[in-house]
Amino acid sequence: LSALPTDRKEAVKTLLGPLTPKDVPYVRCIGLNYKSHILETGRSLPTCPTVFSKPGTTIADTNEAIPIPKIAQSQCDYEGELCILIGKDAKNISEEDALKYVAAYTVGNDVSARDWQREPGKAGPVPQWSFSKSFDKYAPLGPALVSTSVLGAADKQTLKTFVNGELRQSGDTSDLCFGVKALVAFCSQGQTLQAGSLIMTGTPGGVGLFMKPQGFLHDGDEVIVEIGGIGKVVNRMKFE
Repeated sequence: LSALPTDRKEAVKTLLGPLTPKDVPYVRCIGLNYKSHILETGRSLPTCPTVFSKPGTTIADTNEAIPIPKIAQSQCDYEGELCILIGKDAKNISEEDALKYVAAYTVGNDVSARDWQREPGKAGPVPQWSFSKSFDKYAPLGPALVSTSVLGAADKQTLKTFVNGELRQSGDTSDLCFGVKALVAFCSQGQTLQAGSLIMTGTPGGVGLFMKPQGFLHDGDEVIVEIGGIGKVVNRMKFE
């Protein structure tokens, strides 16, 4: 392969996303991390990050249809998120050193089944975050990986989510309770962040669950999550 410019032109049939399930050994997700989202839930600001996980099988491509299983179709929701890709193994690191372990950032959508997350008859007495967000392809990513040399700590990035062209979420990473450095350092305490693993940093206010009336996703709906300086991930929901 050569990195030298030429006059040669190639037609791109399909632009593939930057990561596949085989590239990502583990996905850590941060719940209730944007002040605007915490306020719409009626909760208090957290004193430390809330962490849950998704398997690598949730990773999907930008422009890929997201299969919504039959058990998760009644309250399908979106969550636009900034995602951190870990570049090398990290354990017990400080916030000051955190960016040394960040390979890049990308855009993600933490697709969620709210009934399996919140309803006592399905989720039990406490929120069930992992199962409700871990169906296959429930973490579409894209369209590119942007390094810390470009975005630094990514602490001033705009984030917008659209459903069928309608603006649903409009936030900024400056609204995060715990930013990139704090999250990477916290998640590395006593456990190894493997190279290739991902941290989804949370979502701002405007999710379908708290709209009046509620704005859950339906078969064929298109969701676009766009973050300034990175790009947009575009996916259509496909009810099975």
